[in-house]
Amino acid sequence: MDKILTPEQLMRSRYDAFVRMDGEYLAQTTTQETPTDMSAYKNIEWLKLEVVDAKEDTVEFKAYYTEDGVIGLLHEISSFVKVDDEWKYDDGKLLASSISRNESCPCGSGKKYKKCCIK
Repeated sequence: MDKILTPEQLMRSRYDAFVRMDGEYLAQTTTQETPTDMSAYKNIEWLKLEVVDAKEDTVEFKAYYTEDGVIGLLHEISSFVKVDDEWKYDDGKLLASSISRNESCPCGSGKKYKKCCIK
C-alpha cells in the first residue's frame, strides 16, 4: 500500500477496511490499544462514503449503510494524529444526522430517498 499522506486518505482507507471487515488494518491505523472487534459490523453493508470536510487533522464524513434492510447514516468528525511520521485515527465525535427525504437515495438507485428506500 502507498504511504498515507493525509488524514483524508487514511479515513478513506479505513472506510474501505470496514467494507472488507479488515479489523487488523483498523487496529494498525489507530492510536487505541485495543484490537478492533468487527463482530458489531457483521450485519452491515456499507453503501457509500461522503467526505463533508477535510482539514489539517480532522475529517468530517458521512458513511451510509444498511443493517437488517434499513438504511442508516454514520456522521462523524474524526481526529487524526501523527505517530512516528504516520497518520493514525485518534478519536471521533458522532453527530446527530438523518438522511434528507429529497437527497439521492444512498442505495444508488438514482431516485430520491423519499421515492425509494424510505418506505
